[in-house]
Amino acid sequence: MSERATEVAFRSLQDSIYSSFGAQEPELPILRCLNATQTSVVLEWNPIRLATADLISLALYRNGQKAGNIPRPLAMHSTKISGLAVDTEYTFHMVLRTTAGTFSSEKVTVRTHKMTDLSGVTITAGILPPVMREKLSQAVERIGAKIAENVRIDTTHFVTTEGRGMAWEKAVEMNIPVVRPEWVDACEQSGRILGVTKFYLDAMRPAPMEQTQHQASAPARPLAEKDLPASPPSQSGAGDYSRPVSRSKGENEKGSRPEPSESSEESDEEPEPKVAMSPSRGDEQKVRIEEKEEQKVALRPGPPAQPARVSSEEEGDSDDDGSREAGKKHAASPDGSSFQEVEL
Repeated sequence: MSERATEVAFRSLQDSIYSSFGAQEPELPILRCLNATQTSVVLEWNPIRLATADLISLALYRNGQKAGNIPRPLAMHSTKISGLAVDTEYTFHMVLRTTAGTFSSEKVTVRTHKMTDLSGVTITAGILPPVMREKLSQAVERIGAKIAENVRIDTTHFVTTEGRGMAWEKAVEMNIPVVRPEWVDACEQSGRILGVTKFYLDAMRPAPMEQTQHQASAPARPLAEKDLPASPPSQSGAGDYSRPVSRSKGENEKGSRPEPSESSEESDEEPEPKVAMSPSRGDEQKVRIEEKEEQKVALRPGPPAQPARVSSEEEGDSDDDGSREAGKKHAASPDGSSFQEVEL
């Protein structure tokens, strides 16, 4: 009886182990192509079912060579492969490794699109005016592309006029090109897919605004000689201020306006009196001395001059030589007044 009971207990344990760990096996991964473009392929698969086994790894193979392991295979069910060649055929399959064994999926053959095939373009619209959104939907339908309501892994382009919103943030996080609606119109006009560099949301606007900016940044055209304003005449009689006038000592003495010497004590604020031209050099020097004395009296006034007292002998001499002494002590100014030398 004891042997019989032991055998029954053993068989019951074996059945329990088999039902728990051997009745179900991990399912084969089912792989399929979700979308293909000119240079990328989006693959998806069913959730992994391991039964009672433990997961070791889930790897993706391209053309028989391992492309890499899928991160978080129990949570992720799709992946995007970029950087493929245009109009080229590729073969993909998955390999599931578990504690219960290794399982491979069926091979999936995908061919990338030609440049004129826009059926792989999937657009998600962002913030757009109602009229522009309607035109975008019509243009997408004409070129044979698709529109996705939300940003997905198969979204190829995010079209908007404003860089804000949750959808825009998700597109930027997923490295999806954010372009303006003009990109769709350009693809329709050219009949093929175009690059997005010139149509980025933060890129420079095309013409005519670009031409306006170019004209504003262009250097100003130098004025012609005939367009330049006439120079005002200088006080020295020359009509051009751009040329410095150099005069020699002889020229200053013969000119219409003599320059004062360095030893002159006249103030800069007092304008230089104009002196009429004199035919002789000696008279000109006498006029200069009289001008200096006149300015000394004007700038540094002193007590009124006392008339000089002369003796009887001097009075007699003055009758004979009166005109001569008057010419030495007195000189007529241009306005008719005379000045006397005064010691300050």
